[in-house]
Amino acid sequence: MASLKSEYRLALEAGAQALEAALSGLDARGALKRCLTDIFPGESCIVSSFGTESAVILHMAAEVAPDVPVLFIDTGKLFSETLRYRDALRDRLGLTNIQTLSPSPHDLAADDPDGTLHARNPDLCCHVRKTLPLIRALRPYKVWVSGRKRYHGGERARIPRVEIQDGKLKLNPLVEWSADDLRAYGRDHALPDHPLLARNYPSVGCVPCTAPVAADESDPRAGRWAGQDKTECGIHIGADGQVRRSRAG
Repeated sequence: MASLKSEYRLALEAGAQALEAALSGLDARGALKRCLTDIFPGESCIVSSFGTESAVILHMAAEVAPDVPVLFIDTGKLFSETLRYRDALRDRLGLTNIQTLSPSPHDLAADDPDGTLHARNPDLCCHVRKTLPLIRALRPYKVWVSGRKRYHGGERARIPRVEIQDGKLKLNPLVEWSADDLRAYGRDHALPDHPLLARNYPSVGCVPCTAPVAADESDPRAGRWAGQDKTECGIHIGADGQVRRSRAG
């Protein structure tokens, strides 16, 4: 039976395989350097939430390509601590090209005029405030870098180092790292913690949809949309365009 995949999709899959092969044998820093400076210079970017685990990959990026575009989405509902942490890491690491994205005023007027969409339809809220701004900002790039790790579990337990999303290649350099690996790297390089980490926020998103977790909670994302059948904002979706759930509902 003839393949129903488009030529563009086939080319993307070939590109993903080629990138994976080019990164074979490299550690996270080496893979990041090869992608940003050797294979896709000027055609790659990093997407960062400046959350509790963001400093590691940003530190690596600052060492190999301090002028790489770092796309940061300010939804308008972030913790003030996250905004201060973004500025602190920028200054500490010497990143020179942080680009802060915002939701379209027209989208907000149409779908969230009173700012309470998160309570009625959290998936649509994330789509308007996070996914759409990112899709627009990614248009000039061929590949984007994410900080996702398999140790977060659920669907993330099976993510590859190189994947395809929204017509782009996506690199996850830290895919095999554990929480202990991240902490050790942070200590070795004296990286500052997100201010909310000490207040039992192991994962930080928007204020209305993020809660602290119990000290003995094993799921680092347990405080995100707690009590709801939602664990992903929609930025990280599958090849079929569906939002992936990290935990059972």
